[in-house]
Amino acid sequence: MPDGRVARVTEVIAGSPDGFDAAVKIAFERANKTLRNITGMRIVDQTIMCEAGQIQEYRVRAEVIFVLDQ
Repeated sequence: MPDGRVARVTEVIAGSPDGFDAAVKIAFERANKTLRNITGMRIVDQTIMCEAGQIQEYRVRAEVIFVLDQ
């Protein structure tokens, strides 16, 4: 019987003044520097930080899924 794969999920939070898409890319790029074998991400939450009636930062909370080394 072949060995099965085991995955792990870790959570990251990233922000960008340029929008949610930019925050997602920042989250992925940073996670990709540290984690190997990333197979996907799930965006769990999106929020904005505002000040004086202006949006200052778009934030995402993401679950990063990656396969553990065998």
